[in-house]
Amino acid sequence: MMAKTVCIFDGHPDGTKPHFIHALCDAYADGASEAGHTVERIRVADLDISPLTDPADFATPPDEPVLSEREKMRRADHFMIAFPLWIGSMPAKARAFFEQAARGNYFLGQAEGAHEWPKQMMKGKSARIVVTMGMPGLLYRFAMDAGALKALERSMLGISGFHPIAHSILGGVEGVNDKQRQKWLDEVRDHGRRAD
Repeated sequence: MMAKTVCIFDGHPDGTKPHFIHALCDAYADGASEAGHTVERIRVADLDISPLTDPADFATPPDEPVLSEREKMRRADHFMIAFPLWIGSMPAKARAFFEQAARGNYFLGQAEGAHEWPKQMMKGKSARIVVTMGMPGLLYRFAMDAGALKALERSMLGISGFHPIAHSILGGVEGVNDKQRQKWLDEVRDHGRRAD
């Protein structure tokens, strides 16, 4: 297997205490490093980020620290995104990062013609999304239609060129025992080894 550059996005906004998302990101990083992949990380908890308020700002590049942090995605062959589901969606701070990162034609470039699709700036990269939640995973997948996950796969990753895009839905995380948590950590570590 050819070594890749992997970027891990830890989307939990709280960096003051341990959370399962942090452990999953660590496991993925460990697996990737063990397999000889280069690992870079973005920890949204460490960044000072504001959501966009003016649509005109999409035309200009973001300020620091997002300007530098988003370059880790550009360098990566594979992008892993992990976040807890909050009120049915990605935490606001994680979403704010992607709003800011998208500025200045980062995910989609200018179309070559008036009737052409915008240029896919992330073409050639793959991605995996890991979502944790309190509700059962099957309930989220079928009763709630995995809305936040599908939106991320289609409206940011898919249209900007990421392919293939895989995901892992980990439901009921607060109620599972240590054995199940370890099983999930081992599975995520294996995904890190394969950079998939």
